[in-house]
Amino acid sequence: MAPDKNRATAAAILPLVGGAQNVTSVAHCMTRLRLGLADRSLVQDEALKALPAVMGVVEDDTYQIVLGPGTVARVTPEFEAMVADGRTDAPETPAEHTLTAEELAAQGAAIKEARKAKNATPFKLFLRRIANIFVPLIPALIGCGIIAGINGLLVNLEWLPAITPALAAIASGFMALIAVFVGFNTAKEFGGTPILGGAVAAIIVYAGVANIEAFGQKLSPGQGGVLGALGAAVLATYIEKWCRKWVPEAVDVLVTPTLTVLISGLVTIFGLMFLAGEVSTGIGTAANWLLDNTGAFAGLVLGGLFLPLVMLGLHQALIPIHTTLIEQQGFTVLLPILAMAGAGQVGCAIAVFKRLKHNTSIRTTIKSALPAGFLGVGEPLIYGVSLPLGRPFVTACVGGAAGGAFIGFFSMIGDKVGSTAIGPSGWALFPLLDGNKGLGLTIAIYGGGLLVGYLVGFLATYFFGFSKAMLVELNVAPEGAGAGESPAARTDGTGSPAPAPTTAQEPAKV
Repeated sequence: MAPDKNRATAAAILPLVGGAQNVTSVAHCMTRLRLGLADRSLVQDEALKALPAVMGVVEDDTYQIVLGPGTVARVTPEFEAMVADGRTDAPETPAEHTLTAEELAAQGAAIKEARKAKNATPFKLFLRRIANIFVPLIPALIGCGIIAGINGLLVNLEWLPAITPALAAIASGFMALIAVFVGFNTAKEFGGTPILGGAVAAIIVYAGVANIEAFGQKLSPGQGGVLGALGAAVLATYIEKWCRKWVPEAVDVLVTPTLTVLISGLVTIFGLMFLAGEVSTGIGTAANWLLDNTGAFAGLVLGGLFLPLVMLGLHQALIPIHTTLIEQQGFTVLLPILAMAGAGQVGCAIAVFKRLKHNTSIRTTIKSALPAGFLGVGEPLIYGVSLPLGRPFVTACVGGAAGGAFIGFFSMIGDKVGSTAIGPSGWALFPLLDGNKGLGLTIAIYGGGLLVGYLVGFLATYFFGFSKAMLVELNVAPEGAGAGESPAARTDGTGSPAPAPTTAQEPAKV
């Protein structure tokens, strides 16, 4: 998307979310523009969905506009600049209108809180915090993972031997220090000073810890990994807050950082590194045992249940597990299996397209969303097609289960398929694949899993995704519906209006 298109997209979105004065925060993840809004009632949902660049919208703790990978990273700076300009240029509100503005803001806040309350359980809020720590690391994981793959290919082909050591250093540098970045983000997320969180986490990767003995054994650099870094930074944040309460302001700049790093550092060295190391080792052992001994069944369960986990926001608990496996083994064996959920979605969407031959609205939605679906961006298909229709969401999960079982079976017979980074799926995962039996076989197994997911998702949806009543209701041209209108705006498959989908923050891209 050219810069002028990015600006045009941002300019089109801004008035539909209530203008610059209604935007309280702006951020983005892999595919979504995330907005904090003062008054949710000012947002024009249907007009937003009709914009060509918008793949869908999701209501959560922030208002999320799905723009797709790459696009969102380019549109967000333009949008932020327009919000800043709009706030600067906005005229002051006359005093006589102050009360009305407060009443409107209170109304919008009430609407927002009511929507947030649906998913604001303590456990889910905790998982969102964990996601906020690790999601910003994904671009570096992807970039370094692809460079590692290129380097491995060059080494195997014995090409450019003078360059491969440099590529290895570029690919491995981030992973060698990932604990520091986790510590920095953790302190930031939990309200501490980010650099202190990074400083404490840096102890874990410092080579000198090899000279320290704890629990009767020598420590090793990196022991505890990202889990140890997370725990150390959380501890540092609470110690820092405790110090701020009683340390006099005159000496705060000296005492608080010193006590924070000293106390949390000692606890990390003589406790957290060992404990987190045991947990990390257990995660790797458990994942390998699960796929080595129950591969097909484990793949079926993981691939089939991943989309419901996403809908409940529970998939975020897997992010530290993926990162730990990548840190330990160089790749995560779980992500390719979970990515099969997206394959089931694609097969499901194609079947819906075939079955509803006369519903031009749903077919238009599918045609526009399928390319993104093949590349692993599943929100448009989930929220625009399968979830609002009901039964096709279930049959899409069946396709994901079949694809997961296929990859799990090969893992059970010793052919592991992994990903060197988290975030991408679908066809976008091919450059990040790695395994224990060579790149060619790894690619073939993953590609086979996608084909199985597509096929089973298609067949399950085609034959079992619709009742006779649903076909009668849906297989007609919708009266008065725009060509690009989502079925979610019209029906849930039973003739009743479909509820607006809600989901937890940053669903995995499937």
